Amino acid sequence: MSSARTPVPAGDPDPTPTVLDAALREAGSVVGRVSSALENVWDRLWEGHLADTTRWPRTALTGGRGWTLHRYTAMPDAPVVGNPVLLVPPLGAPDLAFDLRRGNSLVEFLLEHGRTVYMVTYDAAFWRGRRRGLETWVDDVLPAAVEAAHADADGAGDLHLAGWSLGGLFVLLTLAAHDLPVASGTAFAAPVDVDKVPIVAPFRSIAEYTGGAIFTTAYRVLGGFPASAVRAAFQLVSADRFITKPITVLTHLDDRELLEQMEAVDVLMHNMVAYPGRAFGQVFHHVIRGNEIARDAVRIDGRRVRLADVEDPILLIAGADDGIAPVASVRKGVELLTKAADLRFEVEPGGHLGVLTGRRAKTHSWPVFLDFITDHDD
Repeated sequence: MSSARTPVPAGDPDPTPTVLDAALREAGSVVGRVSSALENVWDRLWEGHLADTTRWPRTALTGGRGWTLHRYTAMPDAPVVGNPVLLVPPLGAPDLAFDLRRGNSLVEFLLEHGRTVYMVTYDAAFWRGRRRGLETWVDDVLPAAVEAAHADADGAGDLHLAGWSLGGLFVLLTLAAHDLPVASGTAFAAPVDVDKVPIVAPFRSIAEYTGGAIFTTAYRVLGGFPASAVRAAFQLVSADRFITKPITVLTHLDDRELLEQMEAVDVLMHNMVAYPGRAFGQVFHHVIRGNEIARDAVRIDGRRVRLADVEDPILLIAGADDGIAPVASVRKGVELLTKAADLRFEVEPGGHLGVLTGRRAKTHSWPVFLDFITDHDD
C-alpha cells in the first residue's frame, strides 16, 4: 500500500517553510544580539566609555556671588525661532542633568528646534557659602539671571523659565515674588506638597521627636548637606534599580542606548554637590518639616511668598514613577496656582530624573514642554 501525503488545502501555504523561516529569523536575531553585545563590551574596554557625555558648547555671559549665566551655542542650520529658554538646576544635582549625553539632552532638543538656551550654574565657592539660603535664589540669582538673559537676547522676547526638582520650586517662588520679563514657567518634578513624599516621613518623625535639633545640629556642624548624602538619597528612592543594576547590564549588553543612558546617569550621580548650610536648613524646616509651600505660607527673607500670586502661564510635569516628587505632590500646585494665566498639569513616563531626561523624555516630556512654550511665545 502506498502512503499518501495529506493534501494541503488550495490557497494555504505549506507550513514547513514558515517554521523554517521563523527559526532562521530567531537564529539571526540571536547572532545579531551577541554581535552587538560583543561590540559594546569591546568599545567599553577600548574607549573606556560608551556614552558621549561631552557638554554642548556654551559661553559664560555674566554672574556674581558664585553663580554664572551661560548661553549655549546655536545648533548649525537650525533657524532661531520663539522666545529664549532659561534652565534652572536644583540644589545638589549638577546642571548636566539638562545636558546628560549626546543624543539624549534637553538642551540639544531645544537647540534643534531653534531655541536660544541659557543656563544658570553654581561654582564650588557658591556651595561653600554657609549663609546662602532660599532668598539667594528667589531674590538674587534668578531675577538677575532672567534680566541678564533677557538683555542678551536683545528683543527676542520674554524668557521661558524652566526648572527641575527644587529648581522647579525656585522658578515658582521667584515668579511669585517678582515681576520679571518671563513668558512662562515650567516645573519638572517639583515636590510642592512634601506630605505626599513617602521618603520624607521617617525624617519628619525623627525631627518632630527631637524638635528638629538633631538635623539642625548636623547641618550646622557639617556646614550643609554633603554631596555623598545627596547621592545616597537619590539611590535610596530607586534602591531596587540600584541593586539590580549589574543584572540589568548583563542581560542588556546588546542594548547600546540603555547602556549609554545608565553610564551617563552614573556620571551625573558622581557629580552631585553639597547643599549650602543655610539653604539646607531652610529646605528642611520650611519645605520638609513645615510643608509651607503646600500651605501657601512660606516666608523668604521675612516676607510671605505665595504661589497664589503667580500670574504667568505655568506648566507642571510629574513623573509617573517618581519617588521623590510623586504625582500627588506635584499636583498640589494646581490647587495653589489659582491666578496663573494658563495652568497645565501633565503626568509623563519616568522617575524623578527620568521624567526630565530619561530615554522616553524625548517623545513625552520634551514635546509637551515645547508645545507649551510655543503656545506662549510672544
